[in-house]
Amino acid sequence: MTSSPTPEPFGPNARNELLVDVGDEPLTLTTAHCTIVAADIEGFGQHNRNNINQVRIRHGMYKAMRTAFDAAGIPWASCRHEDRGDGVLVLVPADVRKTLLADHLPNALVEALTRHNRIHPPRERIRLRLALNAGEVNYDLYGVTGSAINHTFRLLDADVTRSALKKNSSAVLAVIGSAWFFDEVIRHSELSHAKAYRPTEVSNKETTTQAWVRLLRPPVVRRLHAPPKL
Repeated sequence: MTSSPTPEPFGPNARNELLVDVGDEPLTLTTAHCTIVAADIEGFGQHNRNNINQVRIRHGMYKAMRTAFDAAGIPWASCRHEDRGDGVLVLVPADVRKTLLADHLPNALVEALTRHNRIHPPRERIRLRLALNAGEVNYDLYGVTGSAINHTFRLLDADVTRSALKKNSSAVLAVIGSAWFFDEVIRHSELSHAKAYRPTEVSNKETTTQAWVRLLRPPVVRRLHAPPKL
């Protein structure tokens, strides 16, 4: 697992430090509030995808994520990213408006994924699951942790999220928002398409909660009919 260098979410204006006793040495625990984005690729390990296919898929996912974040007004370089093999964890600084993730990121991501899928064969096309949440994050020398991150991945890995992208569905993106993120961000914005989200019950390991799911499909390309010949 790799991560970006020391990220902006833990900049001097956003972080808090606490000295913790871990038994044999003191440990400085750094905490910060972040918007949490977790993504994974649907069917990444399918047997019809070889190693080269997976490399191209991962490259396409990162390119789509970078492009979509920048298009949504969330500079990719200002976020912390941790690779998860078939996905990525992104921590967005607290000073970035959360409405950008609700209003603009989903559609921008669909556009970027659609561009990738148009020029790649079926086994290298990408359908993505995306979880949105926010909360306190702990940062140490090895990476990040926290109950808010655990909760985000429980939503991402839940059966209801995995089953949202059915085989015969044309959707390329399934977004699941935590109850907090929906109640505090999505439903208050006129640009978030809040009515497109559907409530669902999530039960995954120690987590039992309500969440909100939205499916997004590629934009319909309308072909212009040629004018009749005279």
